[in-house]
Amino acid sequence: MSNEENIPYVVTGKSYTAVAINCAAKAGEWIKTRLGQFTSLNIKSSLSDLVTEVDKGAEIMIRKLIMTHFPHHAILGEESVDPGRDASEQALKEAQEEEYLWIVDPIDGTTNFVHGFPFFSVSIALAHKGEVIVGVIYDPMRDELFVAEKGKGAYVHGKRMQVAKDPTLSDSLIATGFPTERSSALPNNLASIVALAPQVRNIRTAGSAALSMAYVADGRLTGFYEWNLNAWDMAAGSLLITESGGRVTDIEGNPYHLGVRDVAASNGPIHEPLLAVLNVAASQR
Repeated sequence: MSNEENIPYVVTGKSYTAVAINCAAKAGEWIKTRLGQFTSLNIKSSLSDLVTEVDKGAEIMIRKLIMTHFPHHAILGEESVDPGRDASEQALKEAQEEEYLWIVDPIDGTTNFVHGFPFFSVSIALAHKGEVIVGVIYDPMRDELFVAEKGKGAYVHGKRMQVAKDPTLSDSLIATGFPTERSSALPNNLASIVALAPQVRNIRTAGSAALSMAYVADGRLTGFYEWNLNAWDMAAGSLLITESGGRVTDIEGNPYHLGVRDVAASNGPIHEPLLAVLNVAASQR
């Protein structure tokens, strides 16, 4: 490891990254105080797609902080978009024409938050002309802040992250999730688990796509995949992974962009074998 990689990562001033960190940290600390204290619970697109007043309050907080510093930037936040795939795709289509677009998931893992399962995160990304240039994911329960800037690496606890060195699927710990869309995405994921489980070391389904992607960036997971995610689930995590030396594509193997919904992310060496298993499983179900 070079001397540069040993230097703690520090952000000063009102840079894009500093604002993203401040937003994630303040929202995350408030969310933590509300664990077990929410008063309203509503179902969005399905029984597993939930929202509380804490999600909405955290997004409002983040929006106000961003607009204080960058009043002319656009913001795409999960809780400001109607439920369902069509609405999220339309919202992204309208927003991604903006020069600077903040992409916010105030609580990624709301179901976990509702049940008191301590695996959820705040995810904030900034895209410039459609390319993610800042990604921040904050885990308030562990006080872990994952930060990436385009071309400057990715860091946690001030130390540079690297993806896992696992060379094959059989060496790999993979994560996925159970999509809220149940007619196609959920059956695809279930079929893929059946196909993949015998070929990998193990599979985890912890309930936060953003935090799972942060774990891929830090080498705690070898890969992650899921069907039917949204831009706010993946944008920050995609930059964390690529800046840590990993690879992010759609499940067909095409390069990641903000419109990708079916994602595969990995350390790189296992990527093609992982895609092969996922595509065969989806085609045979």
